[in-house]
Amino acid sequence: MKIGVYGGTFNPPHLGHIAAARAVFELLGLDLLLLIPAGLPPHKDLPAGSPTRAQRLEMTRLAGEQLGLDGKVQTLDLELRREGRSFTSDTLAQLKARYPNDELWLLMGTDMFLTLQTWHAPEEILSLAGIAAFGRTEEDTEELFSAQRDYLYKTYPQARIFTLTVPGVVDVSSTELREQLVRGEGASLLAPAVYGYILREGLYNTNADLKHLPLSQLRPVALSYLKHRRIPHVLGTEQEAVRLAERYGGDVEKARVAALLHDCTKRLDMEEQLALCKQYGIRLDALERQALKLLHSKTGAAIARDVFGVDDEIYGAIWYHTTGRANMTKLEKIIYLADYIEPSRNFPGVDKLRKVCYEDLDKGLLLGLEMTIEEMTGMGSPVHHATIEARDALKG
Repeated sequence: MKIGVYGGTFNPPHLGHIAAARAVFELLGLDLLLLIPAGLPPHKDLPAGSPTRAQRLEMTRLAGEQLGLDGKVQTLDLELRREGRSFTSDTLAQLKARYPNDELWLLMGTDMFLTLQTWHAPEEILSLAGIAAFGRTEEDTEELFSAQRDYLYKTYPQARIFTLTVPGVVDVSSTELREQLVRGEGASLLAPAVYGYILREGLYNTNADLKHLPLSQLRPVALSYLKHRRIPHVLGTEQEAVRLAERYGGDVEKARVAALLHDCTKRLDMEEQLALCKQYGIRLDALERQALKLLHSKTGAAIARDVFGVDDEIYGAIWYHTTGRANMTKLEKIIYLADYIEPSRNFPGVDKLRKVCYEDLDKGLLLGLEMTIEEMTGMGSPVHHATIEARDALKG
């Protein structure tokens, strides 16, 4: 197995990091990419007011997910747990012990590559891993690379070196990016989920008011709560909710907000969901205490109200988007159906359901509820009483 190792302070990880990692992954044919935020870098101290180690780890994890490599990217806290300076030679030695029969490749930018011989234990580094160096600007020419390659090959005969340029990639230093974030700029240089996490945590003096976010900031903040594979679903639900709201005279902006936040706790496991239920005083029935699938709508509604200050109408739309209920409000119906029929959904009967939804909202809702009950019954799974009550109310 060929494993790429990409370290750095990632303060914050930006699109330049992501593009370079993707290019090396593809060109070297890597099987696995390890992203490793540094604890205490050997060549510099972290700026005052930097995010905590846990926050840099989470930003790096979110950035890694944007690569879309599904299980082929892992973010490790190897160096964050280590005391003292984070020497690359120590990290590679640990990884070699973990992957003794695999081929390691160390990813780095131009500046790091050109100073590699000055690092701590460069000979050990070059004996443990190949070097994959990438240039990110027009100034990073092959002439510059070739001179350094020749020097390293001559000085360290065991060296394995691969160099490439990543044309068109955004070139920005983390220092410049942090300064832009303070000024309310720099969003375009970050993956949306990373930018959303920065706003959510108030990093780099962004100081966003989460209860009064403009849509341009609410969307990335909402995405920062999600697993990468769920992002298309949530954005599709937003799109569908807007269309349904326009079709049936609903509040478009409330539909957007409810759609963006409806799955904000979906990634949490049962223990985390139950902890939130306890925190917010959410009472659960016997089925809900056992069914993880039913909890995220309730905890998501609680987070939406507590963190983002949504009103009761949006709160209800999120709360009932999984089960429905008797006598649903227009917004509740819109979010329930938008979640059901958004463009990435693909199941038997979805095209018919979409057609009915745009002919008559209540008929679409009834069909959706009946399909859910039929599916759950067919699988031998219990159906929540609120779903049955919603169907029965519509049937009169």
